[in-house]
Amino acid sequence: MPIRSMTGFARVSRPAPSGELTLSIKTVNHRGLDMHFHMPMELDAVEPALRTLLRQRVTRGHVQVQVHFKRNTGTSGAAYINEPLLRAWIESFREIAQRLGLDSKPDLNQALRLPGMMESRSEESAAGTSDELLGELALSAATEAIEELDSFRVREGRAIEIELRSRAASLCEITASMEDIRSRAVPHFQQRLRDRLAEMLSGAHLDPARLAQEAALLAERSDISEELVRLKTHAAQAVALLEAEGETGKKLDFLLQEMNREANTILSKTGGLGEMGLTLTDLGLAAKAEIDRIREQSLNIE
Repeated sequence: MPIRSMTGFARVSRPAPSGELTLSIKTVNHRGLDMHFHMPMELDAVEPALRTLLRQRVTRGHVQVQVHFKRNTGTSGAAYINEPLLRAWIESFREIAQRLGLDSKPDLNQALRLPGMMESRSEESAAGTSDELLGELALSAATEAIEELDSFRVREGRAIEIELRSRAASLCEITASMEDIRSRAVPHFQQRLRDRLAEMLSGAHLDPARLAQEAALLAERSDISEELVRLKTHAAQAVALLEAEGETGKKLDFLLQEMNREANTILSKTGGLGEMGLTLTDLGLAAKAEIDRIREQSLNIE
């Protein structure tokens, strides 16, 4: 199953007897699925169906759906006043004015500017079929747009996958270089241990158990072999996630936290090794840079 980017765009138009309906879908990255719709009031009834269609193909991301219906010239129909809404507004105005003791009269010009107060009816609307037709057009356009959106997101996901595989391979190479240096730095580790033990023994009487404990602790603080093994394993797991199903982005985020923790531990153990230690530090910083680049790309994976 190919990975998908959370970034995508699609636009589809549908002709109608009295105009043209255009539906566009734009998606960007988001921690969850966040859908927003901007449509004419006539299409409010189809919003649940549109949400269902989107959920079938999109699991994460900020989704913005816009629907616009442009009527042909000469088919806009006559304007009319929504009289029930106007009466309700006037009654509410007078009731509040009386309650507050205000000597004021309702302004008709102001009332007619309210949303929904002035509407238009084409011939189709007068026949009571326009809203149903617009709904069918919107659902048809949405189905095609979602297919187009999915193709867009797969293409973007393919580019992200190529980048992630390259970064993971680079991280493995850095880890291999650190393993090589570590194997050559073993004498330095041993010398540090001998120097530390000599320092402790110069104070004469020392508990053998305490001596063994300090020796083990110093060896643990100097050796980065376990961190390198885990870092290399995590890099391989990151590549494997690209081929697995499910929410790849969320799984990668958790894995990258572990990788970053291993890199920080390695950097904390590279002091006191002279030139080899400086080289390990540079490689550790390079590893962290690759991890950050992987994270930047993974934030846009569904």
